[in-house]
Amino acid sequence: MLSAKLIDLGGMKGEVLEERQNKVIGRREVTLKVYHPLASTPSRVELRRRLAQRYGVDIARLYVRSVLTEYGANVSTVVVHIYESPERAKLFEPEHVIKKNGGERPEGA
Repeated sequence: MLSAKLIDLGGMKGEVLEERQNKVIGRREVTLKVYHPLASTPSRVELRRRLAQRYGVDIARLYVRSVLTEYGANVSTVVVHIYESPERAKLFEPEHVIKKNGGERPEGA
């Protein structure tokens, strides 16, 4: 079994559980655990900013699909899609997911 890859998210730690390339759709699909000790669950916009910076991609290419926080543990399971281009993202991401992520470009991004 391979060990998970640990990443720094600026004040939070992430542990990449699964990362796969979906060549048909043109995106990378990442599942990770985010540890946010002594803090509430980070917003999708905050996660999106930090992950886009960590992966070195334009924020318009990255969307947080889900955030599931474990009760009382300050640990969240996050599913992220990173597309080859913003245009590709708009083809596949539903409108409600784009809105939940603060739009194509959230304020301050």
